[in-house]
Amino acid sequence: MEHIVELCYIVAAILFILGLKMLGSPATARRGNMISSLGMLIAVVVTLCHRDVVSFQWIVIGAIIGTIIGALAARLVAMTAMPEMVALFNGFGGIASLLLGWGEFHGGGAVSWFKLLPIAFAVLIGGLTFTGSLIAYGKLTGKIETKPVLFPGQQVVNAFLLLAAIVCTALYCSGSASGAQYQIFIVIVVLSFIFGVLAVIPIGGADMPVVIALLNSYSGLAACAAGFVILNNVLIVSGALVGASGIILTKIMCKAMNRSLANVLFSGFGGATTAVGGTTEGGEVRPITAEDAYYVLEAAGSVVFVPGYGMAVAQAQHAVRELGELLEGNGTEVRYAIHPVAGRMPGHMNVLLAEANVSYDQLVEPEDVNPAMETVDVCMIIGANDVVNPAARDDESSPIYGMPIIEVDRAKTTIVLKRSMAAGFAGIDNPLFFKENNRMLFGDAKSSISTLISEFK
Repeated sequence: MEHIVELCYIVAAILFILGLKMLGSPATARRGNMISSLGMLIAVVVTLCHRDVVSFQWIVIGAIIGTIIGALAARLVAMTAMPEMVALFNGFGGIASLLLGWGEFHGGGAVSWFKLLPIAFAVLIGGLTFTGSLIAYGKLTGKIETKPVLFPGQQVVNAFLLLAAIVCTALYCSGSASGAQYQIFIVIVVLSFIFGVLAVIPIGGADMPVVIALLNSYSGLAACAAGFVILNNVLIVSGALVGASGIILTKIMCKAMNRSLANVLFSGFGGATTAVGGTTEGGEVRPITAEDAYYVLEAAGSVVFVPGYGMAVAQAQHAVRELGELLEGNGTEVRYAIHPVAGRMPGHMNVLLAEANVSYDQLVEPEDVNPAMETVDVCMIIGANDVVNPAARDDESSPIYGMPIIEVDRAKTTIVLKRSMAAGFAGIDNPLFFKENNRMLFGDAKSSISTLISEFK
C-alpha cells in the first residue's frame, strides 16, 4: 500500500510540473490548469485514503462549503476583481499552512528540532502571507490607501521584528514541550501577522503586480514547510513548485519595471504625486470625438491596441475584440501590445483578452512592437497610463525613469481612451497626453468603443 501511495504522489507531482509548464503559454494555459487540478485531486484522494482518518464528517462538510464558495467566486467575481481574488487565495494558502503547523504542535510528539523548525517556518511564512495578502486585497479594492504608508524608523522596526522572530524561533526549537514553549509559539504567530502588515503597507499600488507574485511565492514556501511538518512528499513538491515559480515571476515583474526587488519592497514608490516638469509640450490637450476617431481608424493600415486597467474597469475587452475584427475586415493589421505589469496582477490583460477570445497570435510584447512603432498608423491606449509614459524614457527626474515602456508616442497617431486627465496608479503625470500626435477620447472606454463599432457598421 505504501508503494502505491508514493507512486500516486509521483504521478501527481508530474502532473503539477506539466500543468505549470502549460501555464506559460496562453494557448495551453487552460489545459494546464485542468492537468494541475487533476494532480491535486489524485493527491488529496490518496492522502485521505491512506491516512488514519477517524471520521470524514468534517472533511466532507469543509469540501462542500469550499466547493460552493469556489464555484460562486469563479462565476460571480468580475474580471476587474480577479487581482483581489488572487490576493485572497494567496492569503488563504498562508493561513492554511499556519493552522496546519499549529494543529501539529497541539497534536504532540513535536519534540525534535527537525520537526519544530518546519512548524515555525510554516507559521512565520504562513502568517506573513495571510496578513500581507489581506493588506494587498485592501489596496487593490481601494478599502485601504493605495499610496505607501510610511513612518519614521520603519525599516528599523521591520528589522527588529525579523530579529525577534528569529530569536523566538531559536528558543522555540530548543525548548521542551512546556507552557513556556507554547507562549513563545504564540509570540511567533503574532509577530508573523504584524510583519505581514508592515511588509506590505509601504508598497504603493503601482507595485501590486510584484507584490501579488511575491505573496504567491510565500504561500508556496509555507505549503512546502507544512509538507515537512506532516512528512508529505507531494505537499513538499507542490509547495516548492509554487514558491519557485512565484520567485521567477517576481523577478520577471521587477525586470519589466527595471527595478530591483529591494527597491519595490523598501522604496515607498508612489508616495507622492509627481508632475513631470518640462515635458508637457505646452500643456495643450487635443480631444477627439468617437465619430472623428472612426475616420482615423478607417484609414489606418495598422492599429495597435494597448490595454490597461481602464479596460478592465470598463469591461471593454469584448468590445475591443469586436472593433479589432471590424478593422481586420477593413484590411487593417491589428495587434495587441501587452506590457508585463499592465493591470493589477501578472498576466491581467492576457486573461481579459483570452476571455474575449482574442487570437493569441495577435498578442505582442513591448520588445516585439517597439522597433517598428514608427510604422504603426494608430495606437489605441485603453486605460493604460504608466506603461506608455514616455517620461520613463526621456525624463531622468521621473520616479519611473528607466522602466521599459510601450513606446506608443513614436506611432503616427495615438488615441488615448480615458475618463479624465487623472494620473495613473503610480500617481505620475503622463506627457503623452500633450503630444502633438495624440488625441484624447474622453468617456467610458466600453461606450466609446461601442460608438466606434456602430460607426463601422
